[in-house]
Amino acid sequence: MDSVTFATVIIGALMFLVFTGIPIVISLGLCSFFGLAYIMGSYEIAGSLLSSSAYGAIRSYVFATIPLFVLLGEIVARSGAASDLYRVIDRSLRLLPGRLALATVGGNTVFGAVTGVSIASAATFSRIAYPEMLRANYNKSVALGSIAGSAALGMLIPPSILLIVWGVIAGESVGRLFVAGVIPGILLATMFFLFLLLLAIARPRLFGDKTGPADSGDGVDVPGMAEYFSCVGVLILILSVLGGIWGGFFTPTEAAGVGVLFSVVIGLAKGMGPRAFAQSVLNTGRVSAPLLFLLITADMYSRLLAMGGIIDVIGGLFFGVAGDPLIIIALMVLVWVLMGMFLDSVSIILLTVPLFAPIIAQAGVDPLAFAIIGIVAIEAGLLTPPFGMCVYTVKGAVSDPDATLARIFMGAIPYWLVLLVLVALVAFFPGLASWLPNQIL
Repeated sequence: MDSVTFATVIIGALMFLVFTGIPIVISLGLCSFFGLAYIMGSYEIAGSLLSSSAYGAIRSYVFATIPLFVLLGEIVARSGAASDLYRVIDRSLRLLPGRLALATVGGNTVFGAVTGVSIASAATFSRIAYPEMLRANYNKSVALGSIAGSAALGMLIPPSILLIVWGVIAGESVGRLFVAGVIPGILLATMFFLFLLLLAIARPRLFGDKTGPADSGDGVDVPGMAEYFSCVGVLILILSVLGGIWGGFFTPTEAAGVGVLFSVVIGLAKGMGPRAFAQSVLNTGRVSAPLLFLLITADMYSRLLAMGGIIDVIGGLFFGVAGDPLIIIALMVLVWVLMGMFLDSVSIILLTVPLFAPIIAQAGVDPLAFAIIGIVAIEAGLLTPPFGMCVYTVKGAVSDPDATLARIFMGAIPYWLVLLVLVALVAFFPGLASWLPNQIL
């Protein structure tokens, strides 16, 4: 069997298993095992490669960042600090129209710098922000869209679980990827903010009967000193984690450990009990364990791609269609958006980055810019029907029967478009991602 036929069979089998509902970890494991057995001519050798992958794929020091950052976000969310954050940001924006929606964007921006998981942001602010926007008589599509759309910030602003997984799979520095996400993350938050501000000015009725200074009595109550101290604690946590990485004081893993320590202090100050801490640890395991199993099978998959010549075959297809790197990136973005309609973000990274990263390196594209392009495009998939994960998370987190999937998808369309605008900006101006890491690290 030649390389082209082998690549066709392996990728076809993998896609068939995935789209028939077989879990991605099993699909990757089966295709990788039997593919390597075919190449090596021995099931024993394939089994040996599987065992070495299980041992070597997740023993790296950097993998501790995944459960640590997840635990950090769990503790902050359960402590009530996220709610305090929303209240403080809301009151800070009381002179602006549509301030509750703007506060949602601001809250997701800061919370994203804590948890690094978009789904967690969507669930948290569905419970915090949506009831307040309903009380202020917001249009429900606008309210739901602002929550689902701005939750996408969680996977771009560091620390991001997707950036960690991308760095491990592509062999890039996680610290440099974290720094690369700062400017695009701030730019994305600014674009969301300006969109909502202009919409509130042009269509004030969508944001309740009263907006701006006149609605200062609506929305959440005036926060007290405890809420302000809570927000200060969260900001100190963020500065400690990211500042430690940027300043070279901590590795990403050490920074994650420091962040967990600060989050525990915040949790204790907010009155979290042993049961809440235990639940945070349990949920961390539920999120992290599947990711680590996926990384084991992804290591096998990467070996199969290299040994089977599949990367060369796929690269030949891309370069055969177009030699322009921008067109190649556009084709990859299209693949990501289409896959985002059916798969979760981590699965998309594991399936595509081992194939795409070598092709992009051969095309001479900056790897940091490509990583940010990929993360943003994959995040757009979280808002894409029929199975946008952020949309389903918002749907599951609110009890309003009017919060239908169709309404949430419609409200999220502007944010989906903004994400694609950011993809284009980074593709044309790669310095948006690479300039800061080159200055700091």
